[in-house]
Amino acid sequence: MRNHTTIAALILVTTLAGCNRSPGALEGTWKADGLVPMTITFRPGETEAMGVIEKVDYATSGNVIKVTYKDGMMKGSAIAFTIVNPNTASNPMYTLRRIR
Repeated sequence: MRNHTTIAALILVTTLAGCNRSPGALEGTWKADGLVPMTITFRPGETEAMGVIEKVDYATSGNVIKVTYKDGMMKGSAIAFTIVNPNTASNPMYTLRRIR
């Protein structure tokens, strides 16, 4: 029984380790080039775009940061950004360039 408890605890810790409120390398303000040019700010636990602030969770795996929306129009959806370098991130819809 103790082995099952230990295994369950390890699975929980491993799962939660990748999810948090910190945007990591995305933290800051970025200009999105693509179909809908806009400015996006990533802050701990939230994003802001076009004057709308939405609560999010961040999950990091290597150089990919997944942003999962917890409310608003995007609730339940996720967007993954690949960090190309400290000032560039991308996904299939657009490229982000760091402003600040």
